Amino acid sequence: MKNQKLSFRIRRFFITHHPSAFLLGAQLTQLILYALINDLESQRALVSAIGGLILILVVWVVNRSPAVNWVAWVLAIPAFVLSLLSAVFTNQTLLAWSALLNVILYFYAAVSLITYMMRDTKVTTDELFAAGATFTLLAWGFAFAYFVCQAWVPGSFINGGHPGQPLTFIEMLFLSFTNLSATGLGDILPISAPARALAMLEQFSGVGYVTVVVSRLIGLTINRKEYKKL
Repeated sequence: MKNQKLSFRIRRFFITHHPSAFLLGAQLTQLILYALINDLESQRALVSAIGGLILILVVWVVNRSPAVNWVAWVLAIPAFVLSLLSAVFTNQTLLAWSALLNVILYFYAAVSLITYMMRDTKVTTDELFAAGATFTLLAWGFAFAYFVCQAWVPGSFINGGHPGQPLTFIEMLFLSFTNLSATGLGDILPISAPARALAMLEQFSGVGYVTVVVSRLIGLTINRKEYKKL
C-alpha cells in the first residue's frame, strides 16, 4: 500500500511539472556533463547509464502504459548493467553492447513521444516541450548508433581536427546534431558504408520530423490562436 502511494506521488509530481520539460532539461544537463568529462570514458559511461534511467522514468510517466513500461525497463536494465560493467572493467565491447541497447531505447522513447504528440488535436505546454525532447532523443539515438558503428567497423569516420583517431562520444553527438538539424558543418565525415547509411537515415528522420511533427504542432497552435480571435 505504501509503495502504491509513493508511486502515485512520483507520477503526480512529474505530470504536474511537465515531464517532457524534465526530460529535455535532463538531456541538456547530460550534454554539459559529456563535455566536462569527454576524456574520461568510464565516468561518461556512468553518466550515460544514469541518463538512461531518467529517460525511462519520464517515458513511463508520459505514456502511462504498462506495455511501454515493460519494454522500456527490459531495454534499460541491461543497458545500465553493461554500462557499469564497462566502466569497472574498462571494456569497450561491453560499452558497445550497452550503446546498442541505448539506440533501441532512445528510438523507442522518441516514437513514444511522437505518438503522444500526435494522438489529439490539442497542443499542450507539455507537448511543446516534448517536441524539443524528441529531437534530442533522436540525436542521442543516432550518436549511440555511430558509437556502435565505430566499434564494429573501425575507421568509419574521418575527423578533420585529429585525423586517424576514433571519435569521442561528444564528437559523435556533434555529428548527430549537425546531421539531424541539416546544419552539416562537415568537419566529421562518415566514410564506411554502414556509417553513411546511418547518416542518410538520420537526415531522412530529421527532415521527416520537422515536416510532419513540428509543422503540425505549429499549425495547431496557430489555428488555436485564430479560433480564440473569432
